[in-house]
Amino acid sequence: MANVTRKIGLSLGADICWPLCYEQILDKLKLEIPWRGDTVSLACERVTIEPFDLRQPCQYDVVLDRLTHWYHTSREWIKKAILMDGLYVLNNPWSVQSMEKHTSYCAMMHLGMPIPETWMIPPKSYEPTADLAPTLKSYAKLFDLGAIGNRIGYPMFMKPYDGGGWRAVSRVADESQLRKRYEESGKGVMHLQAAVSPFDSFVRCIGLGPQTHLVRYLPDEPLHDRYSQEQNFISEDDAQLLRDTTLTINAFFGWDFNSCESLRKDGTWYPIDFANPCPDSQVTSLHRHFPWLVKANLRWSIFCAVTKKPFRRTLDWEPFYAIAAKPEMPYRERLRAYAAIAEQRFEAARFEEFCAKHLPHLDEVAWEFFGTEAAKSAFRAKVTALYPKHEVEQFTELFWNRVQAWRTDAKAAS
Repeated sequence: MANVTRKIGLSLGADICWPLCYEQILDKLKLEIPWRGDTVSLACERVTIEPFDLRQPCQYDVVLDRLTHWYHTSREWIKKAILMDGLYVLNNPWSVQSMEKHTSYCAMMHLGMPIPETWMIPPKSYEPTADLAPTLKSYAKLFDLGAIGNRIGYPMFMKPYDGGGWRAVSRVADESQLRKRYEESGKGVMHLQAAVSPFDSFVRCIGLGPQTHLVRYLPDEPLHDRYSQEQNFISEDDAQLLRDTTLTINAFFGWDFNSCESLRKDGTWYPIDFANPCPDSQVTSLHRHFPWLVKANLRWSIFCAVTKKPFRRTLDWEPFYAIAAKPEMPYRERLRAYAAIAEQRFEAARFEEFCAKHLPHLDEVAWEFFGTEAAKSAFRAKVTALYPKHEVEQFTELFWNRVQAWRTDAKAAS
């Protein structure tokens, strides 16, 4: 029997609070896991940005990546480490790079999900290039924007086809607003999507490996109040549908960590935004939901590191398409079948067994940590980075008290 250490790397951008909490809880777990004849301990460090030799070995077993969607050097290092060193990373960098919201809508429409009617429209203006004028002159058809708007119906949303954290998203109430917003869209390639209106519930489902967490979302509230503190706000049947939807999307695109937003109207849940493979992870928005995120990150990364879970380099959509090709199968049954594929790819049963055997103390260690001054200091560090100086203590206390409310509820439920 050998003593071996698995290394987890944190590839970070502006993240502050969750890495501090993750690192300290991991240290407090003092893991020595018996695995296939070895005793496995875990080490964690932050990944630096520097020149690299393409043949240089990767020292990490797992990397939690928060940069791929915008920082190219780190993304290309991660690709190299997957291809040459067998690195496991959250999330698949090729999928993050290429599978924008447009692709995700098309794929999930094909799988039968009730995506609202969505159109893509050519940009209003262009960067001038040598081939642009002859291309547009020969092939660009004039179109009636008002007619498209009437076909989709009002209200609708205009938003960039590739997403971007609510960048350039606008609600359109009528044709005059549609034409105005299109004029303002400039060089952006935009989607027009029918609004789900009126809706009676808006839920964000966060998926991390086979784990899911449902949050009622209040989009019109200030950022710190958008994630509702409500519990038990949804039926178990609806919750299972939203979990299955999220697991299906995540496994389809190779996203271990992603969130799915859905609106309910007349009893039907409409997924509207689900290409979010770098979800919000800060206490300043998640507050009482923040401990779940940190614990889920720990469980999944430890499992993947200790078991040396192979990284799925290819997406392999054919099993999903085979189920989609059965129109006689009721949608709910198809969705459960898609989710079963996801559970198999995420090794859900093996993961649950691993956590029960090797991480039974995680909940208690995390519960204790989130009552310490170290946790509050991590919260304050994030608040300081986002809020004016005169509001730092006010909002630090707000988020701290919400997490303490979670601790009270968790203790009562245990």
